[in-house]
Amino acid sequence: MPANVPEERPTPYTSDDPRLHHVDTRTLRGLAHPLRIRLLNALREFGPATASGLADRLGESSGATSYHLRQLAAYGFVEDDPERGKGRERWWKAVHSGTIFGRSENFLQHPDPEVRGAIGVVLHEVATTHTQELNTWLGTMGDWSEEWRRTFDLSDFKLRLTPELALELTEKIHELVNSYRGRVPEDAERSAVVRTHLHVFPRPTD
Repeated sequence: MPANVPEERPTPYTSDDPRLHHVDTRTLRGLAHPLRIRLLNALREFGPATASGLADRLGESSGATSYHLRQLAAYGFVEDDPERGKGRERWWKAVHSGTIFGRSENFLQHPDPEVRGAIGVVLHEVATTHTQELNTWLGTMGDWSEEWRRTFDLSDFKLRLTPELALELTEKIHELVNSYRGRVPEDAERSAVVRTHLHVFPRPTD
């Protein structure tokens, strides 16, 4: 690339961004399985892979990963990657960079109990993944440089808010995090993928 041509960087996400998969009550059913969520996360983070490659990464059988990849494909989460593979080797890739669910009450208060159960599976698996990622960091942080260890944060805050202010807080944090998207080119020196978890929920006071 010529020195005077700036490298194209990804733009921040918006709610109508085509890079995001907008989950509805139909596609939710296709995602509501712990292994499917893990498969989708792996494809988004590490790139295209075969069912056997994903099986090795996740400690599952290739038969299980193959079946659940086909289910994810049926609901538009993953697709074939025809540019890779030879012969009968089938490669998969994520269709989107991320997932957006919209208003939670559309699922939590849905009249169909299967929809309510499906969103419960997804939410609990996301929470489990957050816990696993944090535990992995805690167990391996000694392998990282002091420069990166200084960036680590494990904080919690207690605030008294109204529902409106709690929603405002969440939206502002999302906006702040999103403002950092695309600022560092892929594979830039001294860069790494950083995971940021956000949990906002009310607690009883008595």
